[in-house]
Amino acid sequence: MRRSYKFLLRPTVSQVRALAACVDDHRVLCNAALEERREAWRRRSLTIRYGDQSLQLKDIRRADVQGQGRWSFSSQQATLRRLDKAVTAFFRRVRAGNRPGYPRFKGSGRFDTVEWPKDGDGCRWNSTADTGQVRLYLQGAGHVRVHAHRKVEGRVKTISVKRESTRWYVVLSCDDIPTASLPATGRVVGVDMGVAAFLTTSDGESLSNPRCLAGSATRLATAQRALARCQRRSTRRRKTRTRVASLHRKVHRQRLDHAHKSAPWLVRKHDLICYEDLRIANMTRSAGGTVEQPGTNVAAKSGLNRSILDAGWGVFLAVLAAKAESAGRTLIAVNPANTSRTCPSCGHVAKENRVTQAEFVCVTCGHTAHADVNAARNILRAGLALLEARA
Repeated sequence: MRRSYKFLLRPTVSQVRALAACVDDHRVLCNAALEERREAWRRRSLTIRYGDQSLQLKDIRRADVQGQGRWSFSSQQATLRRLDKAVTAFFRRVRAGNRPGYPRFKGSGRFDTVEWPKDGDGCRWNSTADTGQVRLYLQGAGHVRVHAHRKVEGRVKTISVKRESTRWYVVLSCDDIPTASLPATGRVVGVDMGVAAFLTTSDGESLSNPRCLAGSATRLATAQRALARCQRRSTRRRKTRTRVASLHRKVHRQRLDHAHKSAPWLVRKHDLICYEDLRIANMTRSAGGTVEQPGTNVAAKSGLNRSILDAGWGVFLAVLAAKAESAGRTLIAVNPANTSRTCPSCGHVAKENRVTQAEFVCVTCGHTAHADVNAARNILRAGLALLEARA
């Protein structure tokens, strides 16, 4: 099993400068490689690939010893691979007829991660283990102190350094993580995701919606108005932008904390968890429409989109998948179509069955239930049917 660990770095002032210079030089390398690809195609219709650009790295490093030459060769190759994957994904979307989105040039502050593809090649995790302190060695920056709040298991595969506002983090991707399977409980559950209640189970239990963004909305709006008044490229604007980023980072951490507390609650109690396979990007698409065909109820749809994104369903489901895999539990994604409109008693499907947000009354047989609990039971039934079909 593979798992990622994220730890806070505590670099010195000189190490912060070195890390910032490392990220900026990798950004310049990425932009130059993208420019080469674009110009080669525009002028001569030539396709430049990763292998062609990787062969140029030795000459680039030799010509710029104090710049590109001071960083790890492998990390620069990883940056070129990232660009190659972005370009490849662009052409894949073009062929599929999707919205393509060609890779952009990265401005200052738009490129925040550098990856080292192998532990020991330009980097070393826990480089001073004999001293009792956890440190990360990075070529060009030295031994950086790490706030390792938990033990790292398995074999460190790749190491990434990430900048988030004024903080620096290390992300370790580890292989061969031993699974910690939990004892079987013999219980199965269906889960309905919502906005009024974060989730409701087929057993009738529910978790409240933390509404993390709503809790910081006032301070965030004040900071964003202050940012809009600042003069561009001024010191005050830089400080205000850092404050806005800190508020957004706090909301993100609150959502992640809620997900890490809610997911084990489900995993410990159930062997099989069935959930809705939600298309969150489609659900939160704008209702504004076009000039020729303007949308309706735009303000209401905008508020609903904000509430859906604030709930953090995507973050929760990603954490739930990781926890379930580690515990040896089974997850089944169910098509959410009509799960809240179907009567479990007679099978009648109608929009009128759901009278209010919380009440379900079948117009055919008169069956009544809590709307979210009813949807969760339909999800469980569909999940069990899928499991039986697979067997």
